[in-house]
Amino acid sequence: MEHQDSGPDAKRHSGAQLDQTRSQAILQASSNGRLTCASAHRLAKAQNCLPKQIGIQADLLELRIAQCQLGLFGSPQGKKNFNPDAGITQQLKDRILDAQSDGKIDCKTCWEIAKEFKITRIDMGSVCERLEIRIKPCQLGVF
Repeated sequence: MEHQDSGPDAKRHSGAQLDQTRSQAILQASSNGRLTCASAHRLAKAQNCLPKQIGIQADLLELRIAQCQLGLFGSPQGKKNFNPDAGITQQLKDRILDAQSDGKIDCKTCWEIAKEFKITRIDMGSVCERLEIRIKPCQLGVF
């Protein structure tokens, strides 16, 4: 299931304008009204912009972001996509606890820690879930 919020996504971005070049690339990368998290990040890199800018354009196009790379939403099974067997070393736990604030850690930091510890992003999301640390905010602006 994709992330759901109240009301049309475009209304969250008052004053934002549709960028025709970006919107064409986003529409080409999307399927069935959905744009995957990985595709959104590839587009941001290719267009040399922040992922949030792609997220805003996707919202303006009323596309849903799917298949969160941290496993938080948008899985084909319609629920969170976590690996219950993801290992938690003491060093990883300490690193996450040092990086979190008030029980939250941002998506970008999760990606950085996953890279640092050479674990998948899904495993990183799984570890945060097991440690009861919420991942927020999303780089794409989904939450």
